[in-house]
Amino acid sequence: MVSEDLIREAVENYADDLYRVCLVMLKNTADAEDAVQDSFITYMQKAPRFNSSEHEKAWLIRVACNKCHDMIRYRDRHSTVSDELLESYFVEESDSAVIDALMEVPEKYRIVLSLHYIEGYKVDEIAEMIGRSPSAVKMRLSKGRKKLEEKYRKGYM
Repeated sequence: MVSEDLIREAVENYADDLYRVCLVMLKNTADAEDAVQDSFITYMQKAPRFNSSEHEKAWLIRVACNKCHDMIRYRDRHSTVSDELLESYFVEESDSAVIDALMEVPEKYRIVLSLHYIEGYKVDEIAEMIGRSPSAVKMRLSKGRKKLEEKYRKGYM
C-alpha cells in the first residue's frame, strides 16, 4: 500500500492532467471524474515504484486511458459534456472552435492529438501510454490532424 503522503502528492501533481485527458476522451464530467478516481485507486492498490516523476505521470495517464477505454465500451447512458465547460479548461477563447472540432474527431485520434498537442508528450511517450507502437501513434496523429482539419473547416469556416 502507498503512504498517504505519496498519494496526496500524486493527486496534487497529476489530478488536473489526468482529468483533462479523461475529459477529452469521455466528453463527460462525471465519467472523467470517475476515471481519475479509479486511476488513483489503482495507484494505491498496485503501489508501483517509479524511476522518476515523469515515469509516474506516464503510468497514471496510461491507467487513466485504460479506465476511459473501459468506460467508453459501456457508456451509452450518459450525455456529453457541455461546450461551455470544455471551453473553460482552455485559456484562449479562440481555441474553442478547435476544441469543438476536436470533440467530433473519433476517440482513437482525439486522445493522441490531445496528449501530443495539449499535454506536450512525444510520440514514444504516447505509444507507451496507450499501448501502441510509435509508428501507429504517428499514423494516428497524421490521420487525426486531417480529420480535425475536416471537422474544423466543415463546421467553423
